[in-house]
Amino acid sequence: MKYTQEQRQEIENLFTRVNSDSNGNPRFVIHFLECEPEHWKVSSLASRYDQTCKLMNTIGGRKFHNKQYGGGIVFQSYNLSDTYSAIQRAIKEVKK
Repeated sequence: MKYTQEQRQEIENLFTRVNSDSNGNPRFVIHFLECEPEHWKVSSLASRYDQTCKLMNTIGGRKFHNKQYGGGIVFQSYNLSDTYSAIQRAIKEVKK
């Protein structure tokens, strides 16, 4: 999907850059609430986080175990726009 410069900036603001992985690949963290489908917002917070982590595992996201960023999902990414598009596609597939 093509994004305007303003949209790309908004997408970049959703992610936080963290230390690279052991191979030097860039990693970014996004809060799980940004990746959560709307209809999951009725259950407990812990179960919502677990469900969202499982959903994001299907597109390469992993639970971020770190005190600096609670409730995060980490992605290895060279292109945040593509990563964000993958997140949106995964959310849409769950809604079907």
